[in-house]
Amino acid sequence: MTCTPSPQVSLLTPAKNEQDNLPELFAQISRAMAAQDRTWELVVVDDGSTDGSWRVISEHAARDPRIRGIRLRRNFGKAAALAAGVAEVRGELLVTLDADLQDDPAEIPRLLAELDAGADLVSGHKANRQDPLGKRLPSKVFNWFTGLITGLKLSDHNCGLKAARTEVYRRVPLYGELHRYIPALAHQLGYRVAELAVHHRPRLHGKSKYGLERYLRGALDLLTVVALTRYGRRPAHLFGGLGMLAGTIGTLILLYLTGVWLFTDQPIGTRPLLTLGILLEIFAVQMISVGLLAELVLHRTGRDRDVEVLVADQTAVPEPGPKDQLPAGNDVGTGR
Repeated sequence: MTCTPSPQVSLLTPAKNEQDNLPELFAQISRAMAAQDRTWELVVVDDGSTDGSWRVISEHAARDPRIRGIRLRRNFGKAAALAAGVAEVRGELLVTLDADLQDDPAEIPRLLAELDAGADLVSGHKANRQDPLGKRLPSKVFNWFTGLITGLKLSDHNCGLKAARTEVYRRVPLYGELHRYIPALAHQLGYRVAELAVHHRPRLHGKSKYGLERYLRGALDLLTVVALTRYGRRPAHLFGGLGMLAGTIGTLILLYLTGVWLFTDQPIGTRPLLTLGILLEIFAVQMISVGLLAELVLHRTGRDRDVEVLVADQTAVPEPGPKDQLPAGNDVGTGR
């Protein structure tokens, strides 16, 4: 078997029911990469298409060895399609773009240049966005709120056109709707994130796969992002903080009721406030216990395994000299 060398750049495109757009997409990518002095591959993930998308992918892959296709068993969503593709790409650099031709492949060289300049991930910003107001307005609210919560201020967190070092995509979690938060997740891991205005085009064929329900699911996944980025390595701070807050409120309620009982001689046993105070104390104990258990689980599974994610670079490790060698044989520690 002959092993082909790994390409320098991998392009990854999730596709669902894009048979009319795929041939032109392949042609435009080929033209954009022709001027690049880099080897490349294109991985297309068919995310449960019900039209002829897989046939188009297979035909082009048979003609061009740089094109590879992956067919999922059913529609799993964009994050899962990206995860399936990331597991297969071979290049050190990765470019992701949508298959609907709204992302312009001619922008790829500019994104790669940003990586050459030192960025770890470059997220496109759809300049002069060619979408209806009903899609642009929720997107603006989404981007503003995501920046507020995550601390990464980008004009367009969810642009499909991105370029990154492949290791970035292999470090961030990709499930649910978390593909919307790839820049924020990468930023939290310490990667350098940049943004570049890119050309955006109207859709010519097919229909948009995104509706209001996607934004609702994405908003719920934002809670996951907060948990992963702020408390992923210190879960006791999250659960313990909630527990301490509930416990403090519960204690104040019980102290108040104790004072009422001692100094006014009024019965408190039937007061709903007493029940609330006791429930808050129980909730506090449960939350603190969950936080401690989460810390134990994290420690047990090996918190040190995450160190390689945190290290950006290191100097060369010197070879051990003769003085650094331990004595051989049974003389070690015998005092002889």
